[in-house]
Amino acid sequence: MDIATILGVLSAFGLLGLAIFTQGNFAVFFNLNALFIVIGGTFGAVLINFPLKEIVKVFRVVKKAFIYKDDELLELIPPMVRYARMARKNGVLALDKILPEIDDSFLYEGLRMVVDRFSAEAIRDIMRNELTFTAERHRIGKSIFKTMGQFAPAFGMIGTLIGLIFMLRSLTDASQIASSMAVALVTTFYGAILANVIFLPIAGKLEERSQAELLKKEMTLSGIMSIHAGDVPRMVEQRMISFLPEEYRILYRQENP
Repeated sequence: MDIATILGVLSAFGLLGLAIFTQGNFAVFFNLNALFIVIGGTFGAVLINFPLKEIVKVFRVVKKAFIYKDDELLELIPPMVRYARMARKNGVLALDKILPEIDDSFLYEGLRMVVDRFSAEAIRDIMRNELTFTAERHRIGKSIFKTMGQFAPAFGMIGTLIGLIFMLRSLTDASQIASSMAVALVTTFYGAILANVIFLPIAGKLEERSQAELLKKEMTLSGIMSIHAGDVPRMVEQRMISFLPEEYRILYRQENP
């Protein structure tokens, strides 16, 4: 679980709620018409901008903004060192026995190509293509949330204009003026909140997750190529450690003296 994301959402909505509560009634800030304008307009615009299949995919991976393991990179190295030791001792064909127990599809495909005696150039090209397409998929996901962050305030302003139009048509009816003004102002509020507390922060978090996943795959590729080259296990370990930030290197050395 990513504590920073959870704390960010709770603190943003918590402090906003507290500020509203100390000033008056929460009911003033709840308006279904305003909510329909902002959410309906935003999602409608996103559906026009992106294929439906891409939108469905991005909502499946949004959990990555909330679930993340900090030590995931450290967990990559010991298994790879074990695979290198097996390959050095019994040959790369020995790795065929452990392939069924590997859950990571990127690592599985890489080691399978090593077992099948693919050339180093072929392995590198195929896995680089996978890295490229992974980065592209992540770019689309981030773009969808950025687009939502751009459209939400715009539809908030559209809602404001709608409310003002109804208000101007009801100048003789004080109750209608109040209702129209509520829609006019609350839609702008909803648009700003959704954009700056939900959509744009999630886009930023997905960008960070994308960089972390690509780094993980780069580390994996480095280990695979090292095993393919017949490097000793210590060399495989050192190549992968070189990708880690200094604080992770210290932690790894402490856990694997």
